[in-house]
Amino acid sequence: MITSTDNKQIKNVIQLLAKSKARKEQDAFVIEGIKLFEEAPEDLILQVFVSESCTYRSQKLDKVPHEMVKDEVFRKMTDTLTPQGVLCVVRKRRWQLSDILTAGRDKNPVYLVVENLQDPGNLGTIMRTAEGAGVSGIIMNEGTVDIYNPKTVRSTMGSIFRVPFVYENNLESAVSKLKEAGVTCFAAHLKGENSCFDTDFKGPSAFFVGNEGNGLSDEITSCADVLIRIPMEGKLESLNAAVSAAVLVYEAKRQRLTRSPG
Repeated sequence: MITSTDNKQIKNVIQLLAKSKARKEQDAFVIEGIKLFEEAPEDLILQVFVSESCTYRSQKLDKVPHEMVKDEVFRKMTDTLTPQGVLCVVRKRRWQLSDILTAGRDKNPVYLVVENLQDPGNLGTIMRTAEGAGVSGIIMNEGTVDIYNPKTVRSTMGSIFRVPFVYENNLESAVSKLKEAGVTCFAAHLKGENSCFDTDFKGPSAFFVGNEGNGLSDEITSCADVLIRIPMEGKLESLNAAVSAAVLVYEAKRQRLTRSPG
C-alpha cells in the first residue's frame, strides 16, 4: 500500500493533473471515478490506484493490476471534492485529420470546428453532446483549452474515448481539407442572415464554434461557406458556446431524421 505523498507515482499523478506540459511529455492523462474507469479501453490504461476504503469491485478492476493507496494520500492526489476511490493514468489516443475525414466519407458526416475555446467544462460538454448527436469528429486549433484538463475529461462523461478529435496548428488549412472532402462549412455569426432552422444541413456539414467572449476570428469566419444565426428572443446577442454547438448539431440530426412525406 502507498502511504506517503512522497511516493514517485503519487507525485507523478499530481503533476499530470496540474500541468498540461507533463501530460504532453508523457502522452498520458488522469481519469477519476468509477464511470470513467469502466469507460476507459483496457489497452489505454497505464496505472490504476484504489483508495484503501473503496468498496467498489468489478470484473474489470479484478483484471487490471492496481495499487492500494492510503485514504489521506488518495485525497491529495485527486482533483475532485468527493473522490470515488478509483483513479487511473491513461495513455492518450491519437487521431490524424486524415483519419477523421476518411471515417466520415461513408456516413454523411457532421463535424465541429472549435477555435480558441477556453472553458474546460464547455469543451467537455461539447464533446459529450457531439457523441449524442453522432458527430464524426472535432477539429480544434492549438489555442483551444487542453482536452485532457481534468475538468474537461470529467465533463465528457467518457465521450473522450469515443469521439475522434485533433488539434491543428493551422485551422484554416484544416477547413480547406474539409471543403475538399465535400463538406459545407457553417458559422453561427451576428451577420448571419439565415436562421439555422431554415438552412439545409442534410449534406456533409461542419459547424464553427468560437471563443466564449470573442466568438470566431475574422480569419475563420471568412472560411465559412454560409453564415447562419440561432434565433433568440430578448436582448441576447449570443448563447453559451456549448449550447450553440448543441443547437446546431441537433438541428442537423433532426433534419436527417425527418422524412419527406410520401
